[in-house]
Amino acid sequence: MDIVVKGRKTEVPDRFRNHVVEKLKLDKIQKLDGKVISLDVEVSKEPNPRQADRSDRVEITVRGRGPVIRAEAAAKDPYAALDLATAKLEARLRKQHDKRLTRRNNGRVPAGVVALTAGGAELNASGEFTADEGAEKIPTTRMGSLEIQGEGPVVVREKTHTAAPMTLDQALYEMELVGHDFYLFVDSDTKMPSVVYRRHGYDYGVIHLNADPFAEEVPGGAGGALGG
Repeated sequence: MDIVVKGRKTEVPDRFRNHVVEKLKLDKIQKLDGKVISLDVEVSKEPNPRQADRSDRVEITVRGRGPVIRAEAAAKDPYAALDLATAKLEARLRKQHDKRLTRRNNGRVPAGVVALTAGGAELNASGEFTADEGAEKIPTTRMGSLEIQGEGPVVVREKTHTAAPMTLDQALYEMELVGHDFYLFVDSDTKMPSVVYRRHGYDYGVIHLNADPFAEEVPGGAGGALGG
C-alpha cells in the first residue's frame, strides 16, 4: 500500500512526512480493510490570522476496491490535525469493517464486535441483537429506502426528476438561474449523471459519475463528495 503525502499551497517538511508514515500504521489499517490500495494525505494551511486555532488542515483519503473513505480535521498545528483526522479515519474504517462482518454473518453481529446500541439492545449467545424487555420500544419509521428509529436525526426527502440531457454550458446557466451552488444534470456529451458546482471566486467544478462494473456493490447505493 502506498502512502502519498502532499501539500496544497504549502511545503511539507520531511520530518512531518516521516511522522505521517509512523502515525498511520499500515498493519492496523490493512487489518480493518485488506483491500486498501493507496492512502493520500493532503496538508493545507489557512493564512487568515483570525483562524490561527484552525490554521493547519489534514485530509486523509483511503482508496481501495470498495468505497472511498475520507477523514479531515483542522487544528493549530499539523501534528494535532493529523491526530484528529487519524482518529476519525480509524473510527470510519472500523465501522465499515464491522458492517462487512455483519453482512457475512447474514445480519448477525459477531461476538467479537463491540456494539453500542440504544434502547437496551444486547448481544445473545448466537451473536444476534435482542431487545431488553424492560426497555422502552423505539418506534421505527420508513422513509423511502431508509429505516429510521426514533425521531431522527435523519430527515429525508426523496425526489425523482425527469430531465433532458444538456451541455455543461447549459447546466451552468441553469444553476445561475436557480441561484444554487450546485446543479445535477445528465451530460449530453458523456451521457453520465453529472454535477456542476461553484468553487472559490468565479471558478466552477464538474463531477461525472461513471459506474464501475468491477467494483463491489455498496449496500444502500453510491455516494460522493464535492470538493477539490
